[in-house]
Amino acid sequence: MRSRFTAFAIGDADHLLASWHPATRPRSLDLDDGLVWYRLDIESTSGGSPFDTEGEVEFTAHHRGNGGRGELHERSRFERVEGRWFYLDGVVD
Repeated sequence: MRSRFTAFAIGDADHLLASWHPATRPRSLDLDDGLVWYRLDIESTSGGSPFDTEGEVEFTAHHRGNGGRGELHERSRFERVEGRWFYLDGVVD
């Protein structure tokens, strides 16, 4: 989760796509250059241990841009495939 937030913060679309589950990965990704992502708060986690194949992270990501400050609150699901974690999908609140 933290590596994906960092990728949003620095505009690394390649990392975001590479860490996206193949079943739900978009073909391309256009990031909003007008947003500056500056803080990630992890609200809760479930699963994701070395023995799990699924995990969930609830987080709030804070940003600022031309429209002022904002935040994204999401529950993201991850799945481990061949030892590597991939973002599967998320529910935005």
